[in-house]
Amino acid sequence: MKRAIRAVGRTLAILLPVMFGVVTAVFLLLRIVPGDPAVMILGERATDEQISALRTELGLNLPLWQQYLSFLGQIFLHGDTGDSLATGLSTRELVLSRAPISLGIVGLAVLFALLISVPLALAAAKRQGKAVDHIVRVLPTITMGMPLFWIGLILILIFAVRLGWFPVGGVGSSPLDPLYSLVLPSLAVALGMAPPLIRSLRAQLLEAMSLDFVTTLRVARVPERTITWKHVLRNAAVPTLTLLSVNTAALVGGTLVVERVFGINGLGTLLFQAISTRDFPVVQGVALYCAVFVVLIGLVAGAVSALIDPRLRAEESRRK
Repeated sequence: MKRAIRAVGRTLAILLPVMFGVVTAVFLLLRIVPGDPAVMILGERATDEQISALRTELGLNLPLWQQYLSFLGQIFLHGDTGDSLATGLSTRELVLSRAPISLGIVGLAVLFALLISVPLALAAAKRQGKAVDHIVRVLPTITMGMPLFWIGLILILIFAVRLGWFPVGGVGSSPLDPLYSLVLPSLAVALGMAPPLIRSLRAQLLEAMSLDFVTTLRVARVPERTITWKHVLRNAAVPTLTLLSVNTAALVGGTLVVERVFGINGLGTLLFQAISTRDFPVVQGVALYCAVFVVLIGLVAGAVSALIDPRLRAEESRRK
């Protein structure tokens, strides 16, 4: 427990400045758009009075530092970036109403990615230099070049249109329909993130299998299955877990894109609708909540790494 707390503390020391940068970047999102945001929202035919009124409503007539302080207050006091210009609802309500679907895709995608990556990496590491190893190394290289929307379309054509195993899009209405409907989009995201995980885990497994303690365990006639799952995989898991947490931003971004391909009404649909209608508070809100989620994943990954990495435990023992 102490190791986890220390790891969380070290991660917070790193992530707090990152969060400050994220909040600042989200604030500047509205200000770096070329042209006057009020004109972009109202259109070129808007009168000067309408533009001036909207600039006052958005606070764009205030000095930049006052706008920034007001933005910080809106986030910390209300947990959102303002009200939607299209619906009048707070961005917090809009984001939280769509978040469960997007989080479901992310969770299933991580599960599928691990179910794909671990067996393939183990098979390649166990048969280094053989045909299986070459195939496992080549396939991730090919799939890494495939856009997520293309992978999603292929899955729709095969498993939804031709085989009819899954719906083409949407999430359904019955209790089990959402989970059933999220299988294909989650699999599309997982196939996009699995290649780097396979390559990383294979390399870490080969390194772990060459360590002296593994040779000692084999000499002691410890079952190979026990060596692999209890010792080798545990040593190789931490770098792969770190890579997974680092790629969370790409995972979230891929989820938002795939939602559009499958017609799922999640954060991705909300974001693209807000961009098309120039609903900047909603765009800022989605960006902010996604960034916070990425930071939290990094925090959790740091704590889990401290719990499962035996090298961290040894380091803590030496310090004592």
